[in-house]
Amino acid sequence: MNAPLRVNEALLIATHAFEPCQCIAWESLNGTGDLSLAVIDRTNDKISGKQVPSSTYSDPAQLADLIEEVRTELRQKGYDLQAWKMPE
Repeated sequence: MNAPLRVNEALLIATHAFEPCQCIAWESLNGTGDLSLAVIDRTNDKISGKQVPSSTYSDPAQLADLIEEVRTELRQKGYDLQAWKMPE
């Protein structure tokens, strides 16, 4: 996947990247086009959160790097995530 991602595509990718946890994502209300991502565990506790600039989520390689960074942080905290790879 080399073409720039639209916001809906980035949201869908992020949603599947943290299963079995839930990823909630929304566009920031500040008008910059940034996304807010929150990963929620099975008890509905927020276990991670990130502000993602549009320059990051629109670039597939940068989005993949960010997702892998968060997945690594969650695994280090003891969360067992399903296997995931960036869609091609």
